[in-house]
Amino acid sequence: MVTGQRGRPRSFDRDAALEKAMTAFWERGYEATSISDLTASIGIGAPSLYAAFGDKRKLFDEVVEVYGSRYGDFAAVALAEEPTARAALGRILCEAAEVYTDPAHPRGCMVLSAAINTTSHEVAQALCERRNANLELFESRIRADIATGELPADTDARALARYAGAVLQGMSQQSRDGATREELEAVAERALLAWP
Repeated sequence: MVTGQRGRPRSFDRDAALEKAMTAFWERGYEATSISDLTASIGIGAPSLYAAFGDKRKLFDEVVEVYGSRYGDFAAVALAEEPTARAALGRILCEAAEVYTDPAHPRGCMVLSAAINTTSHEVAQALCERRNANLELFESRIRADIATGELPADTDARALARYAGAVLQGMSQQSRDGATREELEAVAERALLAWP
């Protein structure tokens, strides 16, 4: 007796599907990426997409996690590995110039791009929380340098962390507008001139 198989095909590759969904969200943003865009890019039908990932929001949440581990973790790594906050920020900005302009994927930062193109309060809030968590990491690292005397005692750690975040966010948008890696590296170099 032959039974029909339902759901995802046996050849379904979840990692490849997530990569394709990530590219779609990265290019268009959350709001502008439709279910039909996702099914076309992944190469599965809507029922298979829902069976594999749940709804669009659940798929997006999973994509954001994958993006963070593949493309967005360079900041946390630099903060952990570099001896000072200034060295970490310099490395973060230089690596951002490379990642944001890499021709192997859409330009800029997906977390920033997806946030610009959404009317979903929940999605916008989740992405905002991710960005704020990065700012908190920057601020914590800066405070550690203040405590050791690496930075002056009167350094405004919060303002300096926000400055770093603003430069990163600006570099992301500039890359989407066509800035080259070299141009963004020049921005990174100049940004460090404001470091106390």
